[in-house]
Amino acid sequence: MTTQAIRLFRKMDGLFAVYKPHGVHWKHVRDSIESSLLKALNSCPPPAPQLAVHFQLLSGGENSSSKDLVLSPSMVPTLADHPLVLGIGKGNGVLEHLCKSHVTRDYTLEGEFGKASDNFTDTGRVIEKTTYDHVTLDKLERVLAMIQGANQKALITYSQVDLRTQEAYELAVRGLLYPHGKSPPILTGLRCIHFSPPHFTLEVQCVNETQKYLCKLIHEVGLELRTSAVCSGVRRTRDGPFKVENALTRQHWTADSIIQAIAHFSKTTRKIRKSGMYRQTAGQLNSSAQVQEQTISQSEQINPEHVELSSSCGQRDTCGTE
Repeated sequence: MTTQAIRLFRKMDGLFAVYKPHGVHWKHVRDSIESSLLKALNSCPPPAPQLAVHFQLLSGGENSSSKDLVLSPSMVPTLADHPLVLGIGKGNGVLEHLCKSHVTRDYTLEGEFGKASDNFTDTGRVIEKTTYDHVTLDKLERVLAMIQGANQKALITYSQVDLRTQEAYELAVRGLLYPHGKSPPILTGLRCIHFSPPHFTLEVQCVNETQKYLCKLIHEVGLELRTSAVCSGVRRTRDGPFKVENALTRQHWTADSIIQAIAHFSKTTRKIRKSGMYRQTAGQLNSSAQVQEQTISQSEQINPEHVELSSSCGQRDTCGTE
């Protein structure tokens, strides 16, 4: 018979999205959610301990000969209910597939014209200051179009699709081309959503991105405009199938909210688990959220007094901002 803790634990097998507050390390978010789940499990009433019959060997009684032996039965706890249990969720494997797949991710990049730093961000050591009065929105959009065109050619190259076929044409029209195997970071969408010199904001859709690549992109935009620029903010707004409306804010990092989120993405989880790779359509940019994934499974023998969870994180090598 399953206990309340086991039934609760079984519902915690899947994927869900959470919103990472600005400036908070992703590991701290993961640990906070894990602690909340552990408290929920530990609050469940413990199961009745299993007992086994143990026969204790005694000496003979007063009315028996000295050579007679007496066995006295007693009930003792079994080792099957030992409290140290390690639970590893099946969703961890799904997360690994998701991280290795070529899902597109959306970002908003904030930049500032007029200076360059040693690490391409506004927190680095300033190595150059330049003028930016000649930069206009029209010039910026032309540079962005040029960069996106170059990345589109790279996407076609790494997609390993014969462009002379009808299938390749249909994939290109629908925006379903994606790189096969290892590839450098590739932009699939790039546009300016705010321009107020020296500050500007770009909306980026990309695949296989890294922290250095996103920051360097702002730097390269500045060079193309005959000036310099630094990255002042990076915010991930979508990670594959996870969107902002699905992300759990800090006050919802509870067992009940997490179970509801896992249930919401159960179909997505099964799809990733079955195919081993989730293919995200490279369509129009969507407003979404920073995502992390926490997944849990369990064994049949589990004691809520001591539970250790094995979790995995979907955080990629991106800027430590929102």
